[in-house]
Amino acid sequence: MNTALNYQPEVLVDTADLSREDWLDYRRLGIGGSDAAAIMGLSPFATIRDLYFDKIGVTPVIEEEEENWVAKEVGHRLEDLVAMIFAKKTGLEVFPVRKMFRHPLYPFMLADVDYFIRFPDGSIGILECKTCNYNAKDKWADDGIPENYVLQVRHYLAVMNMNKAYIACLYGNNENEFVYRCLERDRMEEEELIDQEKYFWEEYVEKKIEPPYSGKPDLILASIRKYNGYADKSIPEISISSLESRSLEKYLKLSEEKSQLEKRKKEIEAEQRALSVPFVELLGQGCKAVIEDGSFRYRITYNPTIRTQIGKENMEKLKNQHPDIYEEYTSTTESRIFRIKKEVA
Repeated sequence: MNTALNYQPEVLVDTADLSREDWLDYRRLGIGGSDAAAIMGLSPFATIRDLYFDKIGVTPVIEEEEENWVAKEVGHRLEDLVAMIFAKKTGLEVFPVRKMFRHPLYPFMLADVDYFIRFPDGSIGILECKTCNYNAKDKWADDGIPENYVLQVRHYLAVMNMNKAYIACLYGNNENEFVYRCLERDRMEEEELIDQEKYFWEEYVEKKIEPPYSGKPDLILASIRKYNGYADKSIPEISISSLESRSLEKYLKLSEEKSQLEKRKKEIEAEQRALSVPFVELLGQGCKAVIEDGSFRYRITYNPTIRTQIGKENMEKLKNQHPDIYEEYTSTTESRIFRIKKEVA
């Protein structure tokens, strides 16, 4: 593969006046930068199977409320501010181009870039704008960049045929709580990324073949549940012969280890409660205390946790007496527990 060719990206569509729905439709025509991490099994948000279903237009059986929708909305709304802070701190010119681009050699590769940078020598680079909460700032420590963002920007550099990008992130409410990192184009890593994206598009999406799951187990389990739908206890017991029982033996062994640890945890907690009794008795209704023994000062807190809830019986009364209110303010969720029982064959 020769990624060193002199090429110019093609414009797929002008996005300035594009609706959200139309923009999503265009994204399904190929692979965007934020899709790259899912293909490589490194996305914190989606599996490769989720991405596949999105590209072929399959919607989840179970529609769940997006947990991180606020963070996404904040990130979108603050892109301009992040770009402004970056320009102020670096003195570099930044500007948007509201177009979705396509790689001329690999037309399945798309790029909708936040901002571009004009460097003093006249060359153009990429600026990717991010936000995160204060607790996530450690992911940027020691000149680090979250790996899913690295893959996203390498994808953009490939599509745009550019050699340099910056990723900027605002993690607080002032310009000092801000980091930016430079990322140079790496042709070897780019070739690997293009190979994986090409394989995903041609062997799975175009052929309508589901890719095998890869990535974080929690994401995979959530994806299986989302696309399989709710449990159906009327389905007869199935016989599984395609998987080895060694995994089940390991699962049972881990369950035993967990049981022993939980038993010890309960013993420790019981001992701690016993030790706390005289201190709680002296606190009475108080919530704070201090003890000094000459060398150390110990600060004790005994703060209340107040929770308002409707009991099971009252919930049933509400359902029977005010079904309209019950339906409006309650929601039904489903969780499933995986257990193994070992029997003699």
